[in-house]
Amino acid sequence: MRQPVQQALARIANAISVYEPVKMLVGADDFATARQLCGSNVQLIQHEIDDLWMRDTGCVFVRNARGERAAVSFNFNGWGNKQPHARDATVAARMAELSGVPLLRSKLVMEGGGIEVDGEGTAIITESCVLNANRNPGVSKADAEVELKRLLGLEKIIWLPGIANRDITDGHTDFYARFIKPGVIVAALEKEESSFDHAVTRRHLELLRTATDARGRALQIVVLETPGKVRPEFARKDFAAGYVNFLITDKALFLPEFGDAVADQAARNALAAQLPSHQIVQLNIDAIAAGGGGIHCTTQQEPV
Repeated sequence: MRQPVQQALARIANAISVYEPVKMLVGADDFATARQLCGSNVQLIQHEIDDLWMRDTGCVFVRNARGERAAVSFNFNGWGNKQPHARDATVAARMAELSGVPLLRSKLVMEGGGIEVDGEGTAIITESCVLNANRNPGVSKADAEVELKRLLGLEKIIWLPGIANRDITDGHTDFYARFIKPGVIVAALEKEESSFDHAVTRRHLELLRTATDARGRALQIVVLETPGKVRPEFARKDFAAGYVNFLITDKALFLPEFGDAVADQAARNALAAQLPSHQIVQLNIDAIAAGGGGIHCTTQQEPV
């Protein structure tokens, strides 16, 4: 399984590197393989890691009112101590060091995939992740809001219930609802009635359709239905088949495709309509999806 995952990671890195510089953390044992698979626009940095989910293990970059950058560490604990994470717990600090910015320690334990922001003071966060006793025992919603507003400059948090104990993340926001631009949210709708996400994605849509952002605007909701089928090679119970886990850069949007031609094209068209000046780049990431994640999960953007 290791080789197809490495190939999928390289496919993502190489695709992004056409538009943006890419840094990739690589363990010593995998360095030669990464150099072989990744193009010259991907800078390889040796650092020992436990797993590939940079969105969650890495820092979250912020700027203050003066434009000074910093990096927030959310004290990664293996998604509530579900797997070994001693090396992954060092990633946020290493990223801050490589970028030459101070590291800010949060009082909260959470992951980057559990936070979605619009850049104008609004965030979407799932209760199932942040208000979970496996990360933040005894922390109330009000406590969490104070800390997140302090660190991330937020004015309004839209809380979605999420769902705990069904995937390793306890229901990260980045599979459910994402801002594609201020005022416009892309939300997942799980069509399969037997899925644990069937009811929760409907509940999220109800909440988002009545929510407003920090500026008081009603939100436009773009619904992306999950694919009805995936390619059989990597299909399994934990396969993360959804289109909301995309990555946006200044010029392109990187989106998975799963071999369901109708659903793949519908997702592409819906996002292209919202971002007409962006290239929509669809990638086969099946080996990564089999591990329960997507393109957004494997990446963390750094502001210039």
